[in-house]
Amino acid sequence: MALARVVSFDGVSAQRMEEMKKQISEGERPDEIPATEILVLHDPEGDRSLAILFFANDDDYARGDSALNAMPAADTPGSRTSVTKYDVAVRMTD
Repeated sequence: MALARVVSFDGVSAQRMEEMKKQISEGERPDEIPATEILVLHDPEGDRSLAILFFANDDDYARGDSALNAMPAADTPGSRTSVTKYDVAVRMTD
């Protein structure tokens, strides 16, 4: 069963989001974060962001969660307000 790690952030400026977009698009995903997909949503008016990482199974989720929890605060988009683990119940893409 697929799992999602959903993290909310406050204090995420449009400038910080552009920096993150550039870092992510130019870099490679670290091996210790075996996400199958990463989705980042940004509310520029509210300076809020959601990061959704999808994992294929519990082992991959545990590896990714551990690596992400160990990240320095300066590497995150803003102030982390919550982290929640979800089962992916339904997913549809084009």
